[in-house]
Amino acid sequence: MTFGARMLKTGLAVTLALYIVFWFNLSSPVIAAVAAIFAMQPSIYRSWRYLLDQLQTNTLGAVLAMAGGAMFSNEPIAVGLVCILVIMICIRLKMGETIGVTLVTVVAVMEASGQWEFALTRFTLILIGIMSAFVINIAVYPPKPRVQYENQAKKTLDQLSILLRTAISSEMKESVFRTQKRELEETVNSISDTYKMMEEDQKKRKTAKLSNSRELVVYKQILRTFRKGYEVLDTIEQHYFQASRQPEMNAEFDLHLEKLIKFHEHVMLKFDGKLKPNSREAELFEQENEMFQRRMLDQHAKQREGALRLSIVSAEIYEYGHQLQRLNRLADHAGIAATKLRHKAGSIK
Repeated sequence: MTFGARMLKTGLAVTLALYIVFWFNLSSPVIAAVAAIFAMQPSIYRSWRYLLDQLQTNTLGAVLAMAGGAMFSNEPIAVGLVCILVIMICIRLKMGETIGVTLVTVVAVMEASGQWEFALTRFTLILIGIMSAFVINIAVYPPKPRVQYENQAKKTLDQLSILLRTAISSEMKESVFRTQKRELEETVNSISDTYKMMEEDQKKRKTAKLSNSRELVVYKQILRTFRKGYEVLDTIEQHYFQASRQPEMNAEFDLHLEKLIKFHEHVMLKFDGKLKPNSREAELFEQENEMFQRRMLDQHAKQREGALRLSIVSAEIYEYGHQLQRLNRLADHAGIAATKLRHKAGSIK
């Protein structure tokens, strides 16, 4: 795990919460610090949503804890029963992420055994921790999921490129290949989480811009293409080397994978504005992808042993190429739209 902004902000949120507690001369500052740790979220929207949910569940938890403390004092079994009740309510309200801090509230308030002032102080400490995390998340290195997504996409393409280029030729050591493949899987999962943050942020906005919606379509297709590329690697590992094949077939698979990843790199360069839309390249790629699949089907029909496994591999490769074609069309549309925008801006000047 590398040092990142979220780690720094968590430390700052804990620091801010502790300073506030000291300024107001409140007891048990650890409670505020724990709340700040739990409340740090990866996006502004999630921070706001978490804050609202915590206000609801913590208020409910504090009320139940006060009632339980007044009726049963701070007996361990009573604390446990109230915690179970609060967990059930949080799950019922679909606020499972708030359970951790809410339970801290319950235990802290029940410790007061019905003393309102003491219980209110503990509840205030929880709110100080949550608010500290919210303020720090907005003020210090506010999350920028789109920038994060683009950086992750570049990293994912680099990882996928070297793995696809060596998947058939076996030039890379097996142990290194497996390690790189696991890292690629983690990166794809990470970029998927980033996309979900952008998607939920877009859906919750009351006035969503059309340009942002189009961006999401592009980002979704980029993610789908990366996933399909990883599935090609997974399929090769599971089926390709277990099937009998001729050296010529190895060369053909290897050559086609080289064309696929090269086209993938070209498409991503179009999104960066470094390459022009190229309809001829897209047509040739589509033809080659279709011809590759037909040749494989013909060869598999003639070959009995291992034909099914090779058919599975070639089908996955074909689907990866198909997703690349869809991504390329989006890249061409984006490039044409950007060119028109530049011409329009130039004419206005």
